Amino acid sequence: MSTPAATVTTPARRSAPAAAGSAPRRTVRPRTVIIAGLAWLLAAVFLLPYLEMVVTAVRPAGELRDATYLPGHFQWSNLIDVWRESNLGSNLRVTLLVAGGSTLLVLLVALPAAYYTARTRFRGRTVFLLLVLVTQMFQPTSLLVGLYREFYQFDMLNSVWTLILCNGAFNLAFAIWILTAYIGSIPVELEEAAMIDGLGRVGALFRVTLPLAMPGVVTAVIFTFIAAWNEFVMGLTLSTVPDSQPLTVGINSFVGNYTVQWNYLFAGSVVAIVPVVILFAFIERHVVSGLTAGSVE
Repeated sequence: MSTPAATVTTPARRSAPAAAGSAPRRTVRPRTVIIAGLAWLLAAVFLLPYLEMVVTAVRPAGELRDATYLPGHFQWSNLIDVWRESNLGSNLRVTLLVAGGSTLLVLLVALPAAYYTARTRFRGRTVFLLLVLVTQMFQPTSLLVGLYREFYQFDMLNSVWTLILCNGAFNLAFAIWILTAYIGSIPVELEEAAMIDGLGRVGALFRVTLPLAMPGVVTAVIFTFIAAWNEFVMGLTLSTVPDSQPLTVGINSFVGNYTVQWNYLFAGSVVAIVPVVILFAFIERHVVSGLTAGSVE
């Protein structure tokens, strides 16, 4: 009796394993390329004026009217001469004092106000927040006459403290609004747990709430600092002595009635934007997180 033949099954052929250390190839989608190209194009459009400012700052005076984009040679001495032939050093010192002092004043007033508003449901709270928002709509130019007469009566014209008070007052509403929304998004149970452990209200504020609210604080700081740094109208009206004027007004002195010193004007502009760019580069991620996390109460 014959035995049945054994059935031989051939295993399915497997694909060859990938070479050791080789990474899978990523497929670049056309949509990604188009979006990236548009993003770079948009960035170039916004950066070209700043590049033109830097190029003009080091352009010789005899080549200011040339049609060429780049000068024949770069005159780096413009960045040094602008300090010698103007009050740019004094103007920069005044601007640093005004921007820093205004920011500190806003924090000292806005933090307690925002904390109390966020944690206490007092009568008239909604009206208070509405008034804070309404005061943000006032333009400094509409109050310049009254401010000038008031500071003239107190003999406070041409003073750094005057500019600090004005810039702090006009930026206070925005800081209170941002900090109120951000502190309100922090659970109050964290403070209650800290107070059970022995901390008082002030201790819970500085040890628990304030560290968690730091992105919102940084957002208020950067916006207040930039607003005070770029302020022009109040500095022009309340400070008439060149040494007591901020940087924005000092740069305007290069614009005469009949001529404009473009190389010095743009050299001073480069000096004016460098500190703000450096500051924003360091704390940019905190600003983004503060705007997004504190936007919903």
